[in-house]
Amino acid sequence: MVSAVTPFPTPVRLLSVTAEMFPFVKTGGLGDVAGSLPLALARYGVDVTTLLPGYPAVMAAARERRVVATLPDLLGYPALLWSSHVAGLDLLIVDAPDLYDRPGNPYLCPEGRDWPDNGVRFAALSRVAADIAQGRLACYRPDLVQAHDWQAGLTAAYLYHDRAAGGQDTPRTPVIQTIHNLAFQGRFPAACLAQFRLPPEAFSVEGCECYGAISFLKAGLYHADRITTVSATYAQEIQTPEGGMGLDGLLRQRSDRLEGILNGISTDIWNPASDPAVHFPYMVGDTIGRAPNKRALQAEFALTPDPEAFVIGIVTRLTEQKGMDLLPTIMDRLLAGNTQVVVVGEGDRGIERSLAALHRRYPGRFACHIGYSEALGHRVPSAADAMLIPSRFEPCGLTQLGALRYGAVPVASRVGGLADTIVDANPAAIANRVATGFLFSPVGEDTLLTAVNRARALYRRNRPAWRQLQGNGAACDVSWNENAAQYVALFADMLGLDPYAPASNVISLPSERQGRRALREGRRRRIARRPPRLSWPRAAPH
Repeated sequence: MVSAVTPFPTPVRLLSVTAEMFPFVKTGGLGDVAGSLPLALARYGVDVTTLLPGYPAVMAAARERRVVATLPDLLGYPALLWSSHVAGLDLLIVDAPDLYDRPGNPYLCPEGRDWPDNGVRFAALSRVAADIAQGRLACYRPDLVQAHDWQAGLTAAYLYHDRAAGGQDTPRTPVIQTIHNLAFQGRFPAACLAQFRLPPEAFSVEGCECYGAISFLKAGLYHADRITTVSATYAQEIQTPEGGMGLDGLLRQRSDRLEGILNGISTDIWNPASDPAVHFPYMVGDTIGRAPNKRALQAEFALTPDPEAFVIGIVTRLTEQKGMDLLPTIMDRLLAGNTQVVVVGEGDRGIERSLAALHRRYPGRFACHIGYSEALGHRVPSAADAMLIPSRFEPCGLTQLGALRYGAVPVASRVGGLADTIVDANPAAIANRVATGFLFSPVGEDTLLTAVNRARALYRRNRPAWRQLQGNGAACDVSWNENAAQYVALFADMLGLDPYAPASNVISLPSERQGRRALREGRRRRIARRPPRLSWPRAAPH
């Protein structure tokens, strides 16, 4: 056991405001972070309550719940506020059926376009968050609010304008605005200001106005007490014209309030020894035990059954941001040298169609599953030799964290959190036994292929060095432990506490290094040596 030191003499109440949260609803990394960070913070004396929209999946999961507020006019819609405790998580749920009772993706209609009323849908979420922060619930008032991404961006704006209207006696709760992806800013026509019930003065450069429109995220960045983003490198990138998406000036202006805190993953969920998505369980760091999963993946995707093939996995949103538009033009060269590629994801319809065409063109060598799949998101890194992540920008990225833990060597662009979590396998890093993957920049066809060629050559010519990379990655602490501690220090500073004062409370934490003995014992697992069953359904493009 190790000790988690908390500066809080009593638990701190944090209201986390988010549009998605695993295991209830998830479209990307935001959902994973919103679901795993509260459990990590609890170990440090931070009690997190998460405010979520009442999507059908959320309402179905929260079977045991109680009404804590009736909201007859939530921006023009009737709503109830429910309290529930599900999967170890404390929830407050905004149940507004007219806004949230819709199937599928929380942001997109079945045709793949944004819901036309997304503005009022997420303004309502922020409005409820601001009311809770001001103590308008008899049962709960937070000490701090963390607003995640643009969907919660109006929280700080509502608090600011409520206080301006009510005077200095209006209760004030500090707000942290967290950027998970600056590319998504929640922009809506200026005419929506009245619908969002913001005063006319809110539409200004010193407020929510952004290039003639309302920007939820800009409002949050301007009014929040602190700003965080999900890696240190991304915190620097977004202060440049190239990476700032039009908000770099504001972020430079507020750079003294901006901090990059790297994401983590739940090592309980991301555990190849107990992960239900992994066909043949193996201990973290067991490179031999992974082999049957490679055979199983080849069978599942109808790839040529060949243990010597270099299998590249890609699990991502199929967008230009993720570099997926590069694949069709380089696939001939990417598949050279007995290489196989598996892609799992959904996104841009044109990219989906091009990948489906590649699936037909390269049978036995290229395969894709068009659609979101949480299980495949775990199964592919348990089996692939390498995970390709050619993002043009990547605030943090969770794919490489799972890949490191599961023994799939990441090949990634040198941006954002990818640069912060992967040590490039240059000769010096290999010689010093610290390399964990392969980085390249800038993002382009030639640089991507060069990085893949470097990885493939090491895999072919120096298998002990390749296994060393796998072992180094598995030894990385990709959990929330240290990263959650950075949030704790931030919270303490915001509440006027000294995070470095002698601890008044010490909480025991499980060590990431525990289980090394079990790791060695895991090598003897006979189940991992069995041939794959061939009765599993094969994945096919939609």
